[in-house]
Amino acid sequence: MNDDADPGQDERSGPSAWDTALRLLGVRARSRQEMLQRLERRGFDPDTIDEVMARLENHRLLDDADFAAQWVHSRHTHSGRGRVALRHELRAKGIDETTISATLSEVDPEDEREIAANLVARKLTVAMAERAKADPAERDKIKRRLLGMLVRRGYPQSMALDVVSEALVG
Repeated sequence: MNDDADPGQDERSGPSAWDTALRLLGVRARSRQEMLQRLERRGFDPDTIDEVMARLENHRLLDDADFAAQWVHSRHTHSGRGRVALRHELRAKGIDETTISATLSEVDPEDEREIAANLVARKLTVAMAERAKADPAERDKIKRRLLGMLVRRGYPQSMALDVVSEALVG
């Protein structure tokens, strides 16, 4: 390969590995593992992938700590994900435990609780609240559904129980 050639350009037609990586980063930030897997899936050879990954890191375009911070902020704020779910998602993205713990320590427990309460408030209609007050069996059913929704979104059971209980009392 000559010095003027684009690292990652292979003999096949189509975009180079470098162009592919930049295009992927243009959509959203990626973890190192995600980028590696995407380039492998596109069929680039291992040497080319290594060159592109090194170049991305040299240009500081891959940073797992920054990626984790962006991911947590976005998923917590806009998707209402709790710390348990965020930890699982970051593991799946190939982020190491130290980075995950450091990133999740930045999540304010009061913000997390407020987001959980807002999720419950959106799901709990006036009619549901009235049925819950009138019928203990209906109250248990509604409580289980709301608890399940929060736990599936990654909120700790104790927090979910507190938030749902407060919403049903109010």
